[in-house]
Amino acid sequence: MTYKNFPMVPKVMFGRGGFNQLNDILAPKRLGLHAPFIFLIDDVFKSNPWITSRISLSYDDRIIFVSAKEEPKTSQVDALVEDIILQSKQRPSGIIGIGGGTLLDLAKAVSIMITNDGGAADYQGWDLVKNPAIYHVGIPTISGTGAEVSRTTVLTGPDKKLGINSDYTPFDQVILDSELTKEVPKDQWFYTGMDCYVHCIESLTGTYLNTFSETYGQMALELCNEIFLSDSLSDTESQEKLMMASWHGGMSIAYSQVGVAHAMSYGLSYLLGTKHGIGNCIVFDHLEEFYPEGVKVFKQMKAKHNITLPTGICADLSDSEFDIMIDVALGLEPLWENALGKNWKKTMTKQKLKALYQKM
Repeated sequence: MTYKNFPMVPKVMFGRGGFNQLNDILAPKRLGLHAPFIFLIDDVFKSNPWITSRISLSYDDRIIFVSAKEEPKTSQVDALVEDIILQSKQRPSGIIGIGGGTLLDLAKAVSIMITNDGGAADYQGWDLVKNPAIYHVGIPTISGTGAEVSRTTVLTGPDKKLGINSDYTPFDQVILDSELTKEVPKDQWFYTGMDCYVHCIESLTGTYLNTFSETYGQMALELCNEIFLSDSLSDTESQEKLMMASWHGGMSIAYSQVGVAHAMSYGLSYLLGTKHGIGNCIVFDHLEEFYPEGVKVFKQMKAKHNITLPTGICADLSDSEFDIMIDVALGLEPLWENALGKNWKKTMTKQKLKALYQKM
């Protein structure tokens, strides 16, 4: 038996108001007067001094506001890397991502591509990165994706949606300040929180499961049930618990994998641009065959919070468009093997997958 020697985030700060200490954390990591820190920030915070006023820019430091309306793309990573290299006199001291999963994944990918040749699409897959990334920090402003702790950065490339899965992907530092999540719109809170819930269900029912993944997954699942089904939590408690559920849900995947919902959601995202959280919800709603108990509880959560999911998003697709989604989904072999075992191809045929997509 050969075991994988996974890295973990070496430093994490947890606590409301922890964002105020960002400048103190970064100061010792500066490599020189002209080696800037580059802040990639969700552009929803562009006119929000509550966030931006607490970031001290020195020397050649820069803030780059990035839209999170679309899933991150390899071409977007390449453009950011080129801009940063051309505008910087020296290699940056670090990349700081502030936002949801899109911004965190972009920060991880950019930090990798600054030290590796070629384009981001060349590194979509498992353990393809040769050189360590530059110092990178993740600061989530919404909870659920697990991007703050995972060893992948999921990108849509020219021919697939797939992560850069590597030992160099995880952040060097994460700041978990639940206060940053206090103004997340309710629908977005639910969709992203359900990304964590689905992580747990897929990990805990998968064939890859071991005790490492199971303990993190169970903890995250218990927190999700408390957050989305009980009425006993204050807003602050709910925010802090969801932040930790996201962390544990992300950790549960380290030695495990996700499954059917994520594979199919990647197909939706690649073809239709469906955002990851809501895509998972749309797919998971139809997966009773694979996750009967998980889907039952999901529907209870959805009803409790009055969430109405989009319907008919695949209604007008051509056969060739279905084929594109199916090929993207079926290309994620580790996800299917985790969900259905080594003989998964006998269970999940192209025809069966198309029938599932047609329900959505």
